[in-house]
Parts: sequence; C-alpha cells; structure tokens
Amino acid sequence: MVFPSNTDKPQSRSRTKNLFYNPTFRAIIFQIIAIIALVFFFYSIINNALTNLETRGIATGFDFLEQEAGFGIGLTLIDYDETFSYGRTFFVGLLNTALIAVLGIMLATVLGFIIGIARLSPNWLVSRFAAFYIEIFRNIPLLLQIFFWYFAVLQVLPSPRQSLQFGESIFLNVRGLSIPSPIFEQGSGLIFIALIIACFIAISYRYYANKKQQQTGQQSPVFIINLAVIVFLPLLAFFISGKPISIDYPSLTGFNFSGGITVLPELAALLLALSIYTAAFIAEIVRSGINAVSHGQTEAAEALGLTRNKTLRLIVIPQAMRIIIPPLTSQYLNLTKNSSLAMAIGYPDLVSVFAGTTLNQTGQAIEIIAMTMAVYLSLSLITSLLMNIYNKKMALVER
Repeated sequence: MVFPSNTDKPQSRSRTKNLFYNPTFRAIIFQIIAIIALVFFFYSIINNALTNLETRGIATGFDFLEQEAGFGIGLTLIDYDETFSYGRTFFVGLLNTALIAVLGIMLATVLGFIIGIARLSPNWLVSRFAAFYIEIFRNIPLLLQIFFWYFAVLQVLPSPRQSLQFGESIFLNVRGLSIPSPIFEQGSGLIFIALIIACFIAISYRYYANKKQQQTGQQSPVFIINLAVIVFLPLLAFFISGKPISIDYPSLTGFNFSGGITVLPELAALLLALSIYTAAFIAEIVRSGINAVSHGQTEAAEALGLTRNKTLRLIVIPQAMRIIIPPLTSQYLNLTKNSSLAMAIGYPDLVSVFAGTTLNQTGQAIEIIAMTMAVYLSLSLITSLLMNIYNKKMALVER
C-alpha cells in the first residue's frame, strides 16, 4: 500500500504562490476585477436614474422616436417637414454633422498641406505669411473664430434685394449664397454608371502605370489620361442619354431667392472656422514631417536632375506621410468633435437638432444623450479605422 508523500501539499501551495506572482496571471485577474467593478458602477447609475424617472412619472425607452416632431429644420439633406418623427430629426442632424465633418476634413487637409509646404518655402515673404497664419489662427479659440465669421463677416452682408451678384446666377447676401442646382431627370443614372466605370478605369490605369515604371523606369502621363477618361465618359453618356440633366437657376421672389441651392451662412461660417483653425495645426504637422525626412534624400534627387516639385511630390512627401498620418488622424477627430460648437450659431447639427430641440420637447435625456454620444464615438472610430488602414499601407515593409 502506497501512502501520499507529505511533500505534495507544500508543492501545491508553491505552484499556487508562483501562479499568483506571475505578472500575466495577475494582470488578467486585475482586469477582470476592474471590468466587473465598471459594469457594476454603470449598472448602479443607470438603475438609479431609471428609478428616479419612474418615481417622477417620466417615461423611458425609445418609443418617442416615433412621435411627430412638430418643428422645422433649416438645412436637410433628406426629405423632412414638421410632420415627420423625432427619429427623422435624428437622421437629419446626423447627416448635417457628417456633412460638416467631411467637408471640413477635406478643406482643412488641402489648406493645411499648402500652408505647411509654404512654411518651408525659400521665399521669405511666403514663409513669413505661412508662419503668421499658423500663429494667428491656432492661438485664437475656435468658438471666437466661429463668431467672427458668422457675426462680423456674414451677418453684415446686404439683404436679398441688394445681393452681391457674381455672373448672372450667383448671389451672395445675408441669407446665404444662392447658386444654380442640377436637376436629374429620367436617364441620368447612365451618367453615374459612366462615372463609376471611368473611375475604375482611372484606378486600373494608375496601377498599370506604376507597375510599368517599377519594371522599366518609364513614366506615363497618368494625370492627363485619367482626367480625360473621367471627363469624357460621363460627357459621352450625357449626350447619348439625351441630356437628362438641367439647371435650376435662383431667382428673387419677394424678399428672398427661390430655386437653385442656398448655402446657409451658418454652414459657411462653421466650415470656414473649422477648416482654417484645423489647417493651422495640420500645417505644423506637415512641416515637421517634411523636416524629419533626411536632407540627403533631397540632395540625391537634385543630383538625378529632378525638379523641386517632383522631389517634393515623389520623394519627400511619401516618406513624410509615415510621420504625418498619426497626428493628422487626431486633428480629423478633433474637427469632427469640434463641429458640435455649431449650436452656438444655430447650424442644425446633431447636437442642436436632436440633443437640443428634441431633448427639450421630449425630456428623454438619457436616451438622447446616449444616442448622441454613440454617434460621435462611431464617427471617431470610423475615421480612426480608415486612417489606420491608410497608415498601414504607407508604413515601411520590413524584410
């Protein structure tokens, strides 16, 4: 008969002790405890809030999204009037927020790269102007810049009857910029199909030209050919389909303009302020990224006979992008979140329309604020995902 050794119990205790002092095991245990505590914390807050609301007789849930809104919105990218539901106001505000975020990112990127490159210009006047721009606009609070463009610039424009006229069909006044708008009639879908095909051909040709250059060293006129394809195919489809696109021109009717498209002063002021403010930070990011590229790269390009423009476009900027992209992503996220300041001048974004008017009318604070926070979180995560994909594409591939 075999009896268990007296050393088995001490060995078991030693294993348990060693496991507890394992950094990985302890990290997992502490994270599990933190997650449980966090879940319990939020559960307690939400449960107490719901209990208080029920005590006061305030209904909870998302049934209010089906109720009639009863208020108008100045700018809508989809069909909307007072008879639509609060759920519709959510999507109207969401699209208006996405509109200002996308336009702001595009304009700020272009302006920021131009100012950043100008900051390094050998021309003293250009370089000083870029430095002056950066130091002025990045050191003034964004809200004050929004107020400046809206109250000091756009609100002093003349009335619709005394509008500033550019050409025959563009009018600028205190109520906005009125421009002609296209009207898409039956058969216009063929033009969009032609445009998609043209873009596919342009991308394919660019890929072919890059591969050809890598194999033979010969460059192809990619820009000119792609531009011709993108313009020619939709134009050909336009004439083949019987010219299904007409133009609606704005005209003065009474005390305001009708027809065409009117760019609201709230949209213009917010877009200008966000773009100019963010471009000042992007310019510094671009400048630092270019300076981080070894000067030997520029000297080698000059030795090969490349012009300054080609050196910057083909050699310096591609290498600098690996440094530029991470902080550039942060500026895109800041611009998207800063768009919530639109409420200060009445631009109908998500915060103004949904977290403002809808919240005041329904009193559904928890649901509305949660939905608004989820939207900004989703927009930020999508932006980060796209920029991370681009960053991974631009990263150096180590062997």
